[in-house]
Amino acid sequence: MSATTIVRIPIFPFNMVNAHLIKTDEGCILVDAGTPGSQRKFERVLRQNNLSFDDIKLIIVTHAHTDHAGGAARLRELSGAPIMAHEDDAGYYSRKEPMTFCPTGPVGKLFFKTPLPHESYEGFVPDIMMRNGDIVDLRDFGAEGVVRHTGGHTPGSIAVELSSQDALVGDLVASGILIGGIAFNGHAIRPPFEDDPQKVSRELQRLVESGAKRFYMGHGGPLGASEVLRHAQSLSRILPHSCASGQCDHARPLC
Repeated sequence: MSATTIVRIPIFPFNMVNAHLIKTDEGCILVDAGTPGSQRKFERVLRQNNLSFDDIKLIIVTHAHTDHAGGAARLRELSGAPIMAHEDDAGYYSRKEPMTFCPTGPVGKLFFKTPLPHESYEGFVPDIMMRNGDIVDLRDFGAEGVVRHTGGHTPGSIAVELSSQDALVGDLVASGILIGGIAFNGHAIRPPFEDDPQKVSRELQRLVESGAKRFYMGHGGPLGASEVLRHAQSLSRILPHSCASGQCDHARPLC
């Protein structure tokens, strides 16, 4: 198997929203699809890496929020690559169910009042629909690694675990001030929304224990394993809370 390179695709400035390209000698895999209408940003990064849409073998969508799934249908049209996602977010992808949000604190509550989380996107049905317990091997798509269901952020959140010790985790963790915006990108924080911090904690600790060294995320980053582990251990101390239809019993804030 050829060497693997992770390339960030900036959707918004200052690392506030990222997608990623897993680049190998055998082609490439997109992880997340950005907001609706962001295909030119993908095209620019592909060209910078001597690639085109035709080189994309797979589009992995980590979860159904519009900044990760919004461009998926259009990117599939441009590349012909299949979309992989998890069935627990399928109703959101198809736009048959309204997206729910569980804010993690004041930033999340403020962000919820802005248009971005609620931006509509073209619905789609994933070509490769993961189900609970599925582990998808990426060797058929030119990369050495697997995709697993994590949940935690949304019911159908998934993450990519590569043999290169890189993990692409969507919104299981974020970093920096204003989610990757202006400073402290090396400091892990909760994303604006999170369904189940205890589940996120368990999944992040599992990833570190399984050997992941570098964590790439949708907001900020990348982060090293020690900082992710610190964050995961902090999450484990949060009181359980419920999240349904956007209404939450909020956990106490992290220190």
